[in-house]
Amino acid sequence: MAAFVDRVTVHVAAGNGAHGVSSVHREKFKPLGGPDGGNGGDGGDVVLEVDPNVHTLLDFHHAPHQKAANGKQAAGDYKNGGRGEDRVLRVPPGTVVTIDGEQVADLMGAGTRVVIAHGGKGGLGNAALANARRKAPGFALLGEPGETVDAVLELKSIADVGLVGYPSAGKSSLVAAMSAARPKIADYPFTTLVPQLGVVRAGDVTYTMADVPGLIPGASTGKGLGLQFLRHVERCAVLVHVVDMATMEPGRDPESDIEALEHELREYGGDELDLVGRLRIAVLNKIDVPDARELVDLVRTSLEERGLQVFPISVATHEGLDSLGFALARAVEEYRASLPEVEPVRITLTPRAVDDGGFTVEPDPRTDGWLVRGKRPERWIRQTDFNNDEAVGYLADRLNRLGVEEGLAKAGAVPGDAITVGDVTFDWEPTLPAGTLTVEETAGLGGRGTDVRLENNTRPRAEDRLAAKKARRLPHELADDDGWIDTRLLEDDADR
Repeated sequence: MAAFVDRVTVHVAAGNGAHGVSSVHREKFKPLGGPDGGNGGDGGDVVLEVDPNVHTLLDFHHAPHQKAANGKQAAGDYKNGGRGEDRVLRVPPGTVVTIDGEQVADLMGAGTRVVIAHGGKGGLGNAALANARRKAPGFALLGEPGETVDAVLELKSIADVGLVGYPSAGKSSLVAAMSAARPKIADYPFTTLVPQLGVVRAGDVTYTMADVPGLIPGASTGKGLGLQFLRHVERCAVLVHVVDMATMEPGRDPESDIEALEHELREYGGDELDLVGRLRIAVLNKIDVPDARELVDLVRTSLEERGLQVFPISVATHEGLDSLGFALARAVEEYRASLPEVEPVRITLTPRAVDDGGFTVEPDPRTDGWLVRGKRPERWIRQTDFNNDEAVGYLADRLNRLGVEEGLAKAGAVPGDAITVGDVTFDWEPTLPAGTLTVEETAGLGGRGTDVRLENNTRPRAEDRLAAKKARRLPHELADDDGWIDTRLLEDDADR
């Protein structure tokens, strides 16, 4: 049996980025064919998308763990890995997304999308890391892990008119009588366990009507089902109090019912939502009962003094429904006219300050050292394979070019201090006194991140081969007819 779920917690994980590949091109007669390792693929994102055909969050109640695909692995011969497939989660309109207690999205309108977990970036292969100074890198960058988020999805129904009142007051029957909706109806409390929506047309105006169940005294504090469904009245333009004029419960009358309802709305919404201010119309239902019709004349005046429009109706005979429908249409039109004109979203680009290096240096009380915070340094740490000395040297070069060493020196760090970047702590060994080189000079530093195969290259150069050739030919050219060599000629040749 299908259930209605309007609040769930989903545990989402974006895809991890694939590692880059360290590979050397191999071909006959080419011992150093050059690096050809490809880049790892990016991980997939976790995306929420509004789908009007979805009406509940039930799917995530049964499957709260959702994960996107990881990036595809790269290979040699410049073969890059493909991007992982996104995980698209379809949610109903009116879904509010909250992460760590902060609302991050209010999804309205078909097709609206928001990324709640970004996939990790794939690592670069050694082909992408090669440059004029580092011709054949023997390392590649690691892929970054994807984001993991615990998001609370909360559905708030989108309706123009909200029907509130005690159980069995006739709210569901009113929705069924004025629209094509067919909710379950019976003569016992709490028949309606889920909000019921219907579309009503009055003249040229079309609006939606929602039956919000379970509002009883104490609902705002969690009694009954009220607290579970009070969120569905937040978006309503007009609230209508449906009063049961034929109730046989002792201690119940229309005025006390309205007072109790206003108290619950005020406790839940406060001055910010002003739900009581939206309670404009009182519907006196079941006037087809003789005693109920007589009671209407007794309470109409007091209700109108409260500022409410009073509409006696009978859902059973459809008496008074036409006038109620047009009155609700006018109220909805007034609300829509009062809304400010929607302005196009402006994209604001804020450039980074000239003196902003993208990182901060602060004391670390855990290690009595220093803590380096910044998006780029922490990202570079995650990308580094610390089992590869060449990769560690490349990381040191990147941090030095960013100005981390100079920032540590200005903060008061000395060689040997514990430096923490991300999840890695190491002892600081500066390569040069901070501030002694310009950025351009620092960018030309060598010695780290190079290929030892090129440093220890024993292949003879052109001038060495020419000298060896002359040495081989010299004894034959200087010998006389008897095979003796005149050493004076050797000395003269050396002087030349």
